[in-house]
Amino acid sequence: MFDNLGPYLTILGPAFLAGLLVLSTHVPLGREVLRRGIIFLDLAIAQVAALGLVVAGQLGFEVHGGIDAVIAQSIAVIAAVTGGMVLYRLRRLNAVTQEALIGILFVLASTGSIILLAGSAHGGERLKALLVGQILWVKPTDLLPVAAIYALVLGVWFGWREKLGEWVFYPLFAVAITLSTQLVGVYLVFASLIVPALAAQGFRRPQVAAYFAGAVAYLLGLLLSVIFDTPSGATVVWCLALVGGALFIARTYRQVSREAPGR
Repeated sequence: MFDNLGPYLTILGPAFLAGLLVLSTHVPLGREVLRRGIIFLDLAIAQVAALGLVVAGQLGFEVHGGIDAVIAQSIAVIAAVTGGMVLYRLRRLNAVTQEALIGILFVLASTGSIILLAGSAHGGERLKALLVGQILWVKPTDLLPVAAIYALVLGVWFGWREKLGEWVFYPLFAVAITLSTQLVGVYLVFASLIVPALAAQGFRRPQVAAYFAGAVAYLLGLLLSVIFDTPSGATVVWCLALVGGALFIARTYRQVSREAPGR
């Protein structure tokens, strides 16, 4: 029964590693997003990064391969960092105003991509790839530069953020989001940031619980997408929600059991 697993492992292996890489940065950054109460920041920045990629494509720079890929990545990172720093400058505003401005940024970036891709024969496919992602088609060679940059992001986050100040969250966040958007798409970026971090709140070791929930959801989602031939990114999003919900129920049940009379 395991004779035909080879092709599936060839596809699922790099995809699962991509998911683990995304979680490596998104769990700590997602917890920070929840702490700051700027829930839709990641969705807006991911969409800005996607707009940057669309602009790069319109200028003739391909995302994959050679110096063109470096230029395309740079355009996307610059767009995302610029959007992040603009929102950083607005952090003193009240929460309602901040969320409204974040929503406006998301809508502008989304519609900007639609406008730029309207005249392209493959615009619909390109837009779908940016939103839902193509994680099953990730190659091992695609992950090496991402892993190096993620390691730098995590090194600065855990080692230097207190010295550098709260502003450093925004450029680090923008860089991580830009790379993740290209790997897994806008929707999965948002789900990877928010769902594990939210579901793990209240646990003794929330970061470990968030990593565990995210890894299980990615593995389950990728397997189900192959078995049932469903879009991988969308399937993983649903599995993140289901695993996160199960974690929340387990935590609630444990708390109720502890508070029950006679315990």
